[in-house]
Amino acid sequence: MDHYHLHPFDHNSLVEEDIQTLEGGLAPKKVLIKSYGCQMNVYESEKIAKLLGPLGYAQTESLNEANLVVLNTCHIREKAAEKIYSEIGRLKDAREEALDKGRGRMEIVVAGCVAQAEGAEILNRAPAVDYVVGPQSLHQLPELLLAGVERQGFRRPQSDRIRTDFDPIAKFRALNTGSQNRINSRAPTAFLSVQEGCDKFCTFCVVPYTRGAEWSRPMADIITEAQILADQGVREITLLGQNVNAYNGLVKSGAGARSSLAELLWALSEIKGLDRLRYTTSHPNDMSDDLLDCHKQLATLMPYLHLPVQSGSDRILKAMNRRHTAKDYSDIIARVREVRPDIAISGDFIVGFPGECESDFEQTLELVKSINYASAYWFKYSPRPGTPAADLSDQINEAVKDERLQTLQTLLLSQQEAFKAELVGQTLDVLFEKKGRQDNQAIGRSPYLQSVFVDNADHLIGQIVPVRISALSPNSLKGTL
Repeated sequence: MDHYHLHPFDHNSLVEEDIQTLEGGLAPKKVLIKSYGCQMNVYESEKIAKLLGPLGYAQTESLNEANLVVLNTCHIREKAAEKIYSEIGRLKDAREEALDKGRGRMEIVVAGCVAQAEGAEILNRAPAVDYVVGPQSLHQLPELLLAGVERQGFRRPQSDRIRTDFDPIAKFRALNTGSQNRINSRAPTAFLSVQEGCDKFCTFCVVPYTRGAEWSRPMADIITEAQILADQGVREITLLGQNVNAYNGLVKSGAGARSSLAELLWALSEIKGLDRLRYTTSHPNDMSDDLLDCHKQLATLMPYLHLPVQSGSDRILKAMNRRHTAKDYSDIIARVREVRPDIAISGDFIVGFPGECESDFEQTLELVKSINYASAYWFKYSPRPGTPAADLSDQINEAVKDERLQTLQTLLLSQQEAFKAELVGQTLDVLFEKKGRQDNQAIGRSPYLQSVFVDNADHLIGQIVPVRISALSPNSLKGTL
């Protein structure tokens, strides 16, 4: 059969009249988007939904309604790919049931980092999948859908159904057009991607291979998107990046001066109605002096810093290629606390990295005790295919990893509960986001990123209000107006 050539789908060519024609002329369709992993995937899933709007797709949470299912995947955790293949099996069954009941054919897309890592192998192992789209090629999904799975009764070749290019410039140009400006209401908090990729090459991590090299969006583009969000009622924005504090974007598109993350934060703080800023995830080696100064002087920057360290052992940090020591990390935390004494520190930890002995693990526990974390994330090391650490011979026994993880978890949870307990009786400014489960109840967000439940507050959604913290619950705080 002939090779099927695709024509580029240019969202910049879709003017308002085109969008109205598509939306009015196409039969209503539903897309179910399932996000796995990090906040970046959540952000990109929202963008995918907007990207598909001009093609006539509305979002649904019901598999029985879906004409299209997009699995926006993460490849960081152990057996991530196998979990996706299990999900594809369930989707295949759901598609056959839909066909039997006359609801039409449901298309299946695997997107994100598993798509980038596995590529054509996904189509080989799971023929039910129609399209594979990497994280830097999401903007090409409409092109694939418009071309269709088959042509003249023949299924298109795999090469026409896979997009795994690394082109973040084209991606963001497309993701921020189309129906981006057609949203009239939204939650008062939002993610905003400013930086992607990683040049650090930690030996345990797949991000450099699935997201590519570090790349920063132009500062002007970010400010424009932030202004749109603020105009829609967003009061708090979290800036996202695999190494967000390595942000080094052009001040304007094209050649010219570049902006640091600190300069970007100052510029965003000038946007009227945008009262809160956060950023994640950071690398210790990119905590610059001007960024530390933001934590001292910038009132809109919330007193919360997520700064992964992974281990307290210099030997293990070197094996991980982290390029900092435990003391380097501790010194950074001390400097942050000096300029912002009320800041809450969060971190990431990996136990059972190849070659980790008991004394290495004890050094991690000592670091945790010295820092005293308000929150944290902890994981067992799991080999990621293609990473240097996966080939190391001195892998740690699973039972040992389990025991160490439980010990670390107990310590970190005790610190987290102690931090929360200190807030009881204090008054915090809470940004109310949505209604709670109880009548008239609302759920808000503290400056320290905790959920706060308050009765008789559902009329305050979208507002920042002083709340007195009255009690604790396992994963949240209870407050009163």
